Amino acid sequence: MNPRTHIDALARTLDALRGHSNMLVRWGRVMAEQLPTGARLLAAGNGGSAAEAQHLTAELVGRYRTDRNPYSAIALCSESSSVTAISNDYGYDEVFARQVTAHGRSGDILVLLSTSGHSNNLLQAARAGARCGLTVWAMTGARPNPLADLADETLALPGDACTVQEAQLAAVHILCEAFEAAVGLPAAETQRQVS
Repeated sequence: MNPRTHIDALARTLDALRGHSNMLVRWGRVMAEQLPTGARLLAAGNGGSAAEAQHLTAELVGRYRTDRNPYSAIALCSESSSVTAISNDYGYDEVFARQVTAHGRSGDILVLLSTSGHSNNLLQAARAGARCGLTVWAMTGARPNPLADLADETLALPGDACTVQEAQLAAVHILCEAFEAAVGLPAAETQRQVS
């Protein structure tokens, strides 16, 4: 394959992402309103999307750019004992739904990443999130797809699995940047004000 072909395809997907930037800023603001009050963010995906779910939660528990307070965020795909036990006992379709039911509370946010939007375990997780009163956001490939239909809001991007996944990483970074811009004072500044 010609590398320029891949880069050109990625550019088209990133151009579509540009059109959704306001959605990501709004999501960041919602997170900044909810997470400091004790809500948590749950995230899940399969394969490379699992890595991006972990990336998102790591940025929230740690930091993206700004030193600030840590916030509760769990990548359901990284809970290896739960993943293997649930898969063994209930089947892989339930691997995230049972964790959403166990950890999710009304007011929490569930972010599901999929390049196809057809993964049964993510569809079950979205349904579980809705039953438990979570806000369900999806990042998927192009519509139509069932995950986009189940989520409260969806960032759906055109392209093949590779370019969608690459653009979703940029979306995760944009979301974290929007969150940190909206969340308020950094941890060090908060400590100075308390003293």
